[in-house]
Amino acid sequence: MEIDKIRHILCVSGGKDSAALAIYMRDRVPQMEYVFCDTEKELPETYDYLARLEGVLGRPILTLRDGRGFDHWLNIFRGYLPSSQMRWCTRHLKLEPFERYVGDSSVISYVGIRADEDREGYISTKPNIKPVFPFKEAGLCYTDVVRILEESGIGLPQYRTWRSRSGCYFCFFQQKIEWVGLLEHHPDLFELASQYEKVDNATGRRFTWCDNESLEELSRSERIEAIKAEYARRTERQIPTDRRLAEIFEDDSWERPCLVCTL
Repeated sequence: MEIDKIRHILCVSGGKDSAALAIYMRDRVPQMEYVFCDTEKELPETYDYLARLEGVLGRPILTLRDGRGFDHWLNIFRGYLPSSQMRWCTRHLKLEPFERYVGDSSVISYVGIRADEDREGYISTKPNIKPVFPFKEAGLCYTDVVRILEESGIGLPQYRTWRSRSGCYFCFFQQKIEWVGLLEHHPDLFELASQYEKVDNATGRRFTWCDNESLEELSRSERIEAIKAEYARRTERQIPTDRRLAEIFEDDSWERPCLVCTL
């Protein structure tokens, strides 16, 4: 296959790593296609950050959508909320729109995993999509990502003051302190997330975003105080705030989310 037939695609999520990679690759691969798979349930800060990133890149970021949306798929799955065991949201709202966009083209897909991370990114089962990891290959780590973002003038996403990753506002991978952050920063979105939680009257089974706790229970003042106290206990070490978030929320003590959503 001739080299000019190969497409170069970088999927940005609204997160720091994919944004830094987009900036890093901007002049290295001028023909790069930048895309964003929009669930239409993202944080407002994510959309704002992507608009600013377009300005830094001087190139448009193409928005890809499923066309049917989260509520359609929730109905298909009979009200079963997505979870770490059944990540239907990622499959239908992120991966499938991306793979439809790629089609049968030969594609190099650029993934923003850093050299200081021991994990793999989204690996398509389509043989025509080849993932590459420029940060790993160049030995670039967390501090390099922050430097790239600061030098470009875009900085870190605004949600990083209370949430560690991009993704849907009701992402089930959120830690309890991040749900508290959503309640405090976007009470309207917290309420919308709460409305998705249900109880099966026939079986008594609860469909909640958090294991063994509803958002109504989590939002009680005494519970919020307990969550904040536990968070404070875990952040006793005097390290920079954003690095603290990274260490607490990006360690191996909880299952990692789908990177196509959150890089």
